[in-house]
Amino acid sequence: KRLGSPMAVGERQHLAGSSPLQRQAVAGPVNLAEWEPEPPVRIGHGFDIHRMTSKTDPEVRGPVIVGGVTFEDFDMGIVAHSDGDVVYHSVVDAIFGALTLPDIGTFFPDTDPRWKGAPSNVFMDEAWRQMDKRGYRISNIDVTIIAQAPRMIVRDHPLAEPGKPFDYKAEMVENVAELMGCPTSRVNVKARTHEKVDAVGEKRAISCHVVVILERKP
Repeated sequence: KRLGSPMAVGERQHLAGSSPLQRQAVAGPVNLAEWEPEPPVRIGHGFDIHRMTSKTDPEVRGPVIVGGVTFEDFDMGIVAHSDGDVVYHSVVDAIFGALTLPDIGTFFPDTDPRWKGAPSNVFMDEAWRQMDKRGYRISNIDVTIIAQAPRMIVRDHPLAEPGKPFDYKAEMVENVAELMGCPTSRVNVKARTHEKVDAVGEKRAISCHVVVILERKP
């Protein structure tokens, strides 16, 4: 039947309100032979959030680390089982999601003492290994850091060039690209505040979203 015919439209309307089992009964079983076991492109999303509090708090694991950059001068520390790098954790979860693998907490549970205080580049290495053995590489990584503090762009930083602010995100791009074995042109890091709303906006937490596209290796 042609897609635009009244019968086809009616069938689509009927199937739209049906259950998956009903749709399968009409359409027939999925023919796996028609589906590539590894598609040319995969897309994944990752999210992470960690609490921040005074460095004197016994819950603090260490300084705030974002995208492999350590904010030593920031007056708050991160509360996490590992080093609490929200960018690396989000990238890892996005890659795992794209590969239809379990989440980062399943691979590296916080009940396992091996990961207590672990540097997050260990998790990034595993994400790269999983991606590589499946025949994929990074096509694009888009990172959005959501933080009221620490500041990602600092105007009065001692390393700032004359007339320009110092941008921590540039180093984060380099760090992610190096760990993922891809050009820096394939990695983007953005940052925004949370408009002083909720825990992130009140500087009690930091969060991050990541979208990743994987492409088949040539």
